[in-house]
Amino acid sequence: CKILRCNSEYVAATLNLRSSNRNAEYCKALRSYSHCTRKTARTCRGDLAYHSAVHGIEDLMIQNNCSKEGPTSPPRPRPPAPNHQAFESLDICNYEKSFVYKHGQLPSYQHCAAFGDPHIRTFHDDFHTCRVEGSWPLLDNDYLFVQATSSPVAKGSNATVTNRLTIIFKNMKECIDQKVYQAEIDNLPAAFEDGSVNGGERPGGSSLVIHERSPGRHVEIRADYIGTIIAIRQAGRQLSFSIRAAEEVARAFTEEQDLQLCVGGCPRSQRISRSDCCRRRVAAEAARALCKEMLPVEDVYFQSCVFDVVTSGDANFTMAAHGALEDARVFLPNTEKLHIFQ
Repeated sequence: CKILRCNSEYVAATLNLRSSNRNAEYCKALRSYSHCTRKTARTCRGDLAYHSAVHGIEDLMIQNNCSKEGPTSPPRPRPPAPNHQAFESLDICNYEKSFVYKHGQLPSYQHCAAFGDPHIRTFHDDFHTCRVEGSWPLLDNDYLFVQATSSPVAKGSNATVTNRLTIIFKNMKECIDQKVYQAEIDNLPAAFEDGSVNGGERPGGSSLVIHERSPGRHVEIRADYIGTIIAIRQAGRQLSFSIRAAEEVARAFTEEQDLQLCVGGCPRSQRISRSDCCRRRVAAEAARALCKEMLPVEDVYFQSCVFDVVTSGDANFTMAAHGALEDARVFLPNTEKLHIFQ
């Protein structure tokens, strides 16, 4: 029964009628509507919507003095039938292409980062400096699990740094086998734990690949099948993590997966005030001068840099904040959100 098509064609025909010859055009549309219902009468015999439309047309024709015989509205050009074969041949392990095919527009992306002390920039552009000693999940959704392990930056210090990152790309039947990537201080491998550099033997295996951008310092993992790019860096004695994820992927989690630093930031009990570090004026001024060379804009990346250099005494932490800013520059869909000021 194709009564819904008849209904939509009638609505479209009467949507923008001009006032000068409105009645004549309206009668044409009603005659077309009546003709359409007659064509589908056999298949719609037991359909209430069909019978309702037939009676409605009769009433409207009487009310508007429309004769049953006469010209009808020209049929609307039909949209081309979806080319299912083209969609099937389209690489379903390319999230962006599939999304554009289905929705006619590019997907939205979100960015999260963890670097330095660690400082967390969430998917919602909140910014926290965190204690979070031990292992904490940055992400835990249907596609990805990312865990950061941190230890004190110095003996007796409240501040911690990330010394291990574990990333699990969960099994996706059409595209990849489950893959685990693990990085530690002085060990940023350019391969997954099983020695492979892609998603495995499946047809979409090449939709997950590892690139070594700078040996031992910067690794990038592209997961095209979920529209995601991850950067892992080492600067000084700490690891940093940055991600650009498709919004749909970032949101694919249940209420039980509620602890994710990239989603909610660090819990209130684990937050540190960045101003607490910098009461030693000489150390703070020296740190500001160092950070200013790498980070001319005094935003949260600059503030984080000052905090880390003063807390650790390690000038290499300027590179951690600078690397996180460079990742954000590449990953952020909206460049106006690059700098956060607090």
